[in-house]
Amino acid sequence: MLFGVPMPILPAGRRPLSPASRAGLGAALVLLVVVSGVEIADGPQANFVGLYAAVPFLAAVFAYWQTVLAVGAIATIVGMVFAGTDGRFDTVGMVNVVGITLATGIAAAVATIRQRKDNRIAELLRLAAVAQQAVLRPLGPQVGNLAVAGRYISASAAADIGGDLYEALDTPYGVRIIIGDVRGKGLDAVRLASIVLGSYRHVAFERADLRSIVTDLDRAVARSVGDEDFVTAALVEERGGTLTIVNCGHPAPLLLRRGQVIALDPPAPAPPLGFMPVARPRVERLEPGDRLLLFTDGLGEARRDGEFFPTADRAWRLLGHGTVGDGLASLETALVDWVHGQLEDDIALVLLEYTGPDGSASVAMPSWEVGAAGS
Repeated sequence: MLFGVPMPILPAGRRPLSPASRAGLGAALVLLVVVSGVEIADGPQANFVGLYAAVPFLAAVFAYWQTVLAVGAIATIVGMVFAGTDGRFDTVGMVNVVGITLATGIAAAVATIRQRKDNRIAELLRLAAVAQQAVLRPLGPQVGNLAVAGRYISASAAADIGGDLYEALDTPYGVRIIIGDVRGKGLDAVRLASIVLGSYRHVAFERADLRSIVTDLDRAVARSVGDEDFVTAALVEERGGTLTIVNCGHPAPLLLRRGQVIALDPPAPAPPLGFMPVARPRVERLEPGDRLLLFTDGLGEARRDGEFFPTADRAWRLLGHGTVGDGLASLETALVDWVHGQLEDDIALVLLEYTGPDGSASVAMPSWEVGAAGS
């Protein structure tokens, strides 16, 4: 039964121990030595042989069942030696040795069950990573006349994706980018984010006007959520150096130009997707080297001791040099340092650079910029 568990097994001597198995083996051997020392100090009477039963259980907390069996066999042999030290192997000694043997078998079974669960969790994490790549595909590095980088910063160590979303597509109508934030968290938020992205990846190639895309996405959201659910979103289009932004209840993008940081607020506020937004576009003329930061409200809400992260004040120093990927790495470093690693909400970031029709290269980034971003 124990050996029927489907697990990858390499020939003896060829499979290195994992760090967890090494830790379990080390802890078990330490306990084995301690109990043996106590027995030796106690004299010829075998009064503590039963404690060897704890050795395989300690190994089972971390190690594979094969390691548990090996440790248990050693503990059994040592127990037999101490039980027969005085030349007699009485009933008490026999019971203790049998108890160590049974404990070894039980501990190996426990290690098997734990190992199965660990393998299952590892498989689920792998599937989650595949799902993340399907929902949030990698961006860039170049889409049309834009250098593009995206970054997702999860507030949860147990998940790498939530309700924040982004996508960049090179369409017949220019480069089109969306960034959005689903109200709520958990699997429902992930499901709605995937619905919005799936709809966007279709209609971005079919609609000539961003407002028509907003209408289509609003219908998709309304069909999929309750009365109080919604999605904030900003849609950006670059066509021939002209930037058009349609904002549906989302934080305004930041334009970085020649050392200045300009918030591109919409001409008039519009509600999020799901509330039938009627958004007015904002149009800007881009210059080569202009950068645009799109982000979700997790960035605006990041704070420590009640003080919010100064995004606008630090944006040029963090994002204005090197590649767009370097810029986002600098921003993440500074942000995580600011909140001491304790984010309250997921954050999606997209950084764009208008390279011009010739796609000229970015200015090289100083080597200190990423590492010193949080200073």
